[in-house]
Order: sequence, then C-alpha cells, then structure tokens
Amino acid sequence: MTVRQLKVAFTLLLGLVFSLGTAAAEENGEQSREAASELASILKSYESFQADFIQIVVNENGSRVQETHGELKAKRPGLFYWETSAPLPQFIVSNGETVEVYDPDLEQVTIHKLDDRVQTTPALLLSGEVDNLDETYKVSQRRIGDLTREFTLEPRSPDSLFTSLRLSFFDGELQEMRMKDSLSQLSILSFDDIRVNGAVDAGAFTLEYPDGVDIIRDGA
Repeated sequence: MTVRQLKVAFTLLLGLVFSLGTAAAEENGEQSREAASELASILKSYESFQADFIQIVVNENGSRVQETHGELKAKRPGLFYWETSAPLPQFIVSNGETVEVYDPDLEQVTIHKLDDRVQTTPALLLSGEVDNLDETYKVSQRRIGDLTREFTLEPRSPDSLFTSLRLSFFDGELQEMRMKDSLSQLSILSFDDIRVNGAVDAGAFTLEYPDGVDIIRDGA
C-alpha cells in the first residue's frame, strides 16, 4: 500500500485466530463487547470534532517515510472533511452518502459510495454509526493512570483496509490514532487544537475543485 493509499485508507477511507478453549473465547468475546460499548459511548458524545493534525507514516523497518500536516472536521451524522497540505495535498469530503477524494497534483477527483467497506475506515468513526462496533471489530482497552484510555480495534473482516487501529483518549478527548496495514506500515495521526462539539458551518462539507479535473466514480 502506497503512502497516498494509506492516507485514503485512514480517512475513507478506519481472520480470527482459534482460541485456547471455549471458555476463553466466551470471556474474550464479552471483554470485546464491553470495550466496544465503552468506546461507542465516548464516540457518540462527539456531535462534532475539529482538530489540526500531524500524520506520520513509518515503514516496516521503523523509518519515517512521510509527514503531512492538515485539518479535520467531522459532524454526525456522516459529515466529514479532511485536508492535507504539501507534499501530498489532498481533500476528502463526505456528505453522508458519498465520499469525494480530490488530489490537486493529479487533477483528479474520485467519488465513492458510502458503502459498508468505506464506513469501516478509521476516521469515519468520528462521524458515522458506532452502535455495532463489536460486529465489525474485536475491541480491547487499557487504562493508563486515571485519565488516559486506549482502545485497540482489530477488524473481523479479512478485507479490511487495516489490520489494527489504536485510539488514545485523554480525559475523554481523542488525542491520537495509530493504524497498521497489512504491509506493517504504521500511520500515526496526532491531533492538536482540538474542539469537541463546537459549531461547524454546514458549508465546510462541500468540496469545490476547478473545472476540467478528471472525475472517476465507483463502478464507472
């Protein structure tokens, strides 16, 4: 997966091993349901989320291969805006029905339907449906001190865009997301200037791009 594809997977774009025994499997299943329920409760309290971010991509050897800066806005239900600056400028916007990905350097816009696969991508957890997280992910959690909590999501589907996702919260505020893909690339998204449940102009979720760009639609 290329750096550009990993960026899309992170925004669009978010097999089980046999257990040692039935009792252990049931216990792990209950722990996953409890963790998923607690994570959903936190995320559902976010009517809107806005932040600046730094995204760092690290390869399987631990070497940094890309760093980008950008801005993210999300609002329930289904509204999402993502912008990154050079060296790989990109805009990703969802209106709840479709996702548009605009790459200025390629002069290209790709439009995806907001289907089940796209809705399982990490950043859309901030704007999409989260009631059934345990059906899509195996979820675990840990506490670090009194205020820090980490949730790790492992997709149940082998067709997922990532193999694991970790969300870190401090005092209920999302601070960081870490996603690993099937090639062991790690993408780290660190948030700054975080605004939870602040007012967001509805026009923020409309993507404008120049005339003459190539438009590619799913299934075309």
